[in-house]
Amino acid sequence: SPQSTQNRDPGYTSLAASAHLPHSRNPPPRNRRAHAMAPLKQPVSVAVMGAGKIGRLCTHLLQRSGSYQVTTVDSSRKNLSWIQDNIPGSLQSQSPFDDEMALTKALAGQKAVLSAAPFHYNPTIASVCKRVGAHYLDLTEDVAVTQKVKELAQGAETAFIPQCGLAPGFITITSYNLAKSFDKVHDLRLRVGALPRFPSNALKYNLTWSTEGLINEYCQPCETLVDGKIVSVPPLEGLEHCTIGGLQLESFNTSGGLGTLAESLQGKVSNLNYKTLRFPGHRDVLKLLLHDLGFANHREDLGKVFERALPATDQDQVAVFVSCTGEKDGRLLERTYAKVFVHQIIDGSPWTAIQITTAAGVTAVLDLLMEGKLPQKGLVRNEEVEWSDFINNRFGRHYVTADAEFGRQNPDAPEETSDKGMRVYQTARSRPPLGSEPPCGCVHTPRGGQREVCVRGPMPPTEGHVAAAPICAHAVRGGCARSKAKDVNTM
Repeated sequence: SPQSTQNRDPGYTSLAASAHLPHSRNPPPRNRRAHAMAPLKQPVSVAVMGAGKIGRLCTHLLQRSGSYQVTTVDSSRKNLSWIQDNIPGSLQSQSPFDDEMALTKALAGQKAVLSAAPFHYNPTIASVCKRVGAHYLDLTEDVAVTQKVKELAQGAETAFIPQCGLAPGFITITSYNLAKSFDKVHDLRLRVGALPRFPSNALKYNLTWSTEGLINEYCQPCETLVDGKIVSVPPLEGLEHCTIGGLQLESFNTSGGLGTLAESLQGKVSNLNYKTLRFPGHRDVLKLLLHDLGFANHREDLGKVFERALPATDQDQVAVFVSCTGEKDGRLLERTYAKVFVHQIIDGSPWTAIQITTAAGVTAVLDLLMEGKLPQKGLVRNEEVEWSDFINNRFGRHYVTADAEFGRQNPDAPEETSDKGMRVYQTARSRPPLGSEPPCGCVHTPRGGQREVCVRGPMPPTEGHVAAAPICAHAVRGGCARSKAKDVNTM
């Protein structure tokens, strides 16, 4: 009943009403937010640090857009040669990432710098950006590195936007937007996993991104909110199992995925946590390697083992899951955002799911920064990025086109979602309109082979639509044999 839900978790205020937060929808005037910039006729000079997996797609998207003149900086001549051969019009500069004098020369005159370099170089790169007066954006998950960037952002005349890739980054924007649609939030759970589509080894994993970053997130302490307070918990613990889009997965604590979200929501959300998604059994093998065999103290050695023994793959997928439980209009309500992204062809070239979901995040944020939709100086948090601006951005739209078949974006979002374009599954003690008939009553075998009942299965109108399984693959394809589904999102 409304009375019982109102008595739950006293003291946690509505996120939507928290006008004093710097990232609320109606923030107070701030000197560091400049007027919207007029469209620029000349391409903006930007530098992409790193010509590896993510840096390549960042360079491609920005250079091909026609709005940017990209200079890619890397210490490897081989990596730069790939950029030169495959991305016409882009410039290249060879420089070590730890040489401040060389970086100052390479970055002088750049309007903005996107760092896709190894995370431990980011403090040096950020320091040089502050010196030359360039905006700074990065992809790091490392908490200590981000703290150094936040310190550099103090008093800066340009924007410093760390952690704006996939997780943290897109997952932060998505979860904060979902939470804002509630009057009071009890639990906010974030789950992300970069996975092979066809796992075939004991780890059930292939290398799809930075090996160094991968091992780092398995070893560092993890921030969470417990009863509204920031708590540090050990990595690889908190094992759970779930099904997303027919994929049987496990999740466990890893470091850095929350970004600044715990700090921003402290005292306003009861419980907040981030976990990495993997195929079942992965966590146990990691504990054997890191703890029992001692590789936690020999990470470089483990990295060499992974690089030697684990093959890379271009056939990958990225699973994203956000669940928010709280109160809305006196009801206890749960809303879930769940998608699986897959590798795609962009502009005639193949790109992996992790490349797309990471590069699209940082390039979209850069675009919004150049458009004046974000503060122009000091620390900028991902929570300050509006979902509607992000997902409708030319680069942010790749989160729609890379969506797997069973999770296609529906532009006609339910009325109760906070912005059009976010597809939300809603499990609630709520009722659909009387007399409504859910369109699909199939029992079918969705992707992944698990037999499940369609989430829109028939039930009495007074019971409401309860999400019992992933979205019906039949409905996504335009309707099952029994009926056509116009809207598979409203529940």
